[in-house]
Amino acid sequence: MSFHKNLITLSIFAVIAPAVFAEEQRPNQQLETIKLQAHPLVQSAADFAVADQVVDHKKLAQGGVTIGDALAGELGVSSNQYGSGSSRPVIRGQDGARVKVLQHASETADVSTLSPDHAVTVDPILAKQVEIIRGPSTLLYSAGTVGGLVNVTDNKIPTQMPEKGYEGQVGLRYNSGSDEKLASAGATVALADQVALRVEGSKRDANNYIAPDYFHEGEKERRVDNTFAEGETVNVGLSWIHDRGFSGISYSNRQDQYGLPGHSHEYEDCHPHDNELFCGDHTGHVLDHDGHDHDEEHDHAAGPWVDLKSERYDFRTELSDPFAGFQKLRAHASYTDYKHDEIEENSVMTNFKSQGYDARLELVHNPVANWEGVIGAQYNQQKLDISGEESLLDPTKTQKWSLFALEHKQFNDVHVELGARLDQQKIAIDSNKKDFDDYGFSYSGAVNWEFAPSYKLSLVGSHQERLPLAQELYANGKHFATNTYERGNENLSAEKSNNLELGLHYEQDKFDYHVHVYHNWFDNYIYAATTDKFENFRLVDYTQDKAKFYGTEAQASYALSDAYKLSVFGDYVRGKIDSENAPRVPAGRLGTKVDANFDDHWSGLAEYYHVFNQDKITSDEQETDGYNMLNLGVSYAGQYAKNNDYRVYFKANNLLDQQVYSHASFLSNIPQVGRNFSVGLEFGF
Repeated sequence: MSFHKNLITLSIFAVIAPAVFAEEQRPNQQLETIKLQAHPLVQSAADFAVADQVVDHKKLAQGGVTIGDALAGELGVSSNQYGSGSSRPVIRGQDGARVKVLQHASETADVSTLSPDHAVTVDPILAKQVEIIRGPSTLLYSAGTVGGLVNVTDNKIPTQMPEKGYEGQVGLRYNSGSDEKLASAGATVALADQVALRVEGSKRDANNYIAPDYFHEGEKERRVDNTFAEGETVNVGLSWIHDRGFSGISYSNRQDQYGLPGHSHEYEDCHPHDNELFCGDHTGHVLDHDGHDHDEEHDHAAGPWVDLKSERYDFRTELSDPFAGFQKLRAHASYTDYKHDEIEENSVMTNFKSQGYDARLELVHNPVANWEGVIGAQYNQQKLDISGEESLLDPTKTQKWSLFALEHKQFNDVHVELGARLDQQKIAIDSNKKDFDDYGFSYSGAVNWEFAPSYKLSLVGSHQERLPLAQELYANGKHFATNTYERGNENLSAEKSNNLELGLHYEQDKFDYHVHVYHNWFDNYIYAATTDKFENFRLVDYTQDKAKFYGTEAQASYALSDAYKLSVFGDYVRGKIDSENAPRVPAGRLGTKVDANFDDHWSGLAEYYHVFNQDKITSDEQETDGYNMLNLGVSYAGQYAKNNDYRVYFKANNLLDQQVYSHASFLSNIPQVGRNFSVGLEFGF
């Protein structure tokens, strides 16, 4: 990448900024410390051996509606986008079950880990913030999330009384790339001295999105077929709030409808005989495509789409000084009733149903020999029932019991953190296959050493054991979202990994940087290995083998003045399974960014980065071209009445109108949205 490309951001900003804004000189301001509410000890980011990433509500309000897209710009994070309706974060080359997504520290109980076309039922637009948690802290919530864990915190259960007796916000947004119209609102009202009610919701309507130079079946198209998305979410919560804590309940209703681009039934006649695919006329790999009636199979105006509905009930409580020896008690229980239909030509082809229960108890104990920490227990259960054309597995019931602990202590300039988790999992299947019953034990340690003023060196090590999913054990059927016929392996054992990460941090008023390098060694790595292939359709068997992933992340920032801050950043990950390249590993990224705070009202952002070609591929993949991304943004914040604020923002995304293909996605051959503009307005009261 040439040096002049790195200066595009600075050049454009230098041209437009003086013409529109007048910079007011003001003294340096100390940034507020961000508290990570997901951590039960409520530490700041500086207390962790590995600095967690926090995305606040202001940034989420301008970002993606799906959780993968909302986090895709963060360091070390990509998205396995499946159109506009579904995406999961890919962190350090890991996705699916190895990147747990939590809803306020609780299981989502959806079916997003089964397939990339299944939505994660969290709403970043209504979130208070999203945290990417690493290090020993992850073992409080899950095991096997070696890349990181995502926690979406929300406001739907009030934890404190509103100061004025009420508070809230309203947001409106429009995006030109998909004609997306998005509205969100939330309000907390004091019903009595100690009772607060929260009502919030969001509604979205987006057309198929625009992509540059997009050709479909030999003809140039302006929009990518079947990438529409619409949906709405409503949350209602009620809390009793007192001097020592709170207790609250909430009800959530979410409904989504979105298209499934690339969802093809071209190979619906394919099926396995032993380890070989047979298609069409049972002549092995010689499928008679010339005589296949494509018009009959694809003669419909719209492609397949998902109709999703999820209802969820939550209870949360927190109590200070519950009994002798403990500072705080936290408890959380939830029930989720989830279902979605996959519809084609107005007929339900496949139906997914999931009923999930989750309960956890945490106790923060008093210091013991200056060790502070939390202990707890968790139970979750999921009943899964799939029927119809893509019924991958028979009905299953998964139960997991967990015990966990996290302890930390300061030794002069050294901070030590230790974590452990024990999981016992049972999976019962409604068939003649054998049930699963096994346990996993994971542990982790981190050391953060402030070896000189402004410098910190961090080292994190862990041994993690992930127990297999029901799909990995028992799948047996076609999966058109990934163009595969999947076969599970009921003899799978726990996936085990040993992980190391080294970090160097430097922080002063004008200049700061951090660099991380990591390496993950897996034994019994669970993955879908290709057994046979016909054209773009694969027979895959879940199996286990040795694997390793390694990479680096780095960012450096310098305050050019009181108003401008320049940053450079980059990330890279490499993955191998049994000495072969791992599939869908994101390409490396290198970029620069300018943050500007012109005065108390005006702020801006200019960002440019280059994503490199991904040519470290498996035999079943194609290389993915790199691209250049240029984004600009500006916002104005003010007050329309005393203590009532508002914010107007404008963002220009992919200004170079580049063809963007994501190697981390199963749809790496379908372009993502081209040049697009967002404008939004938020009111607070």
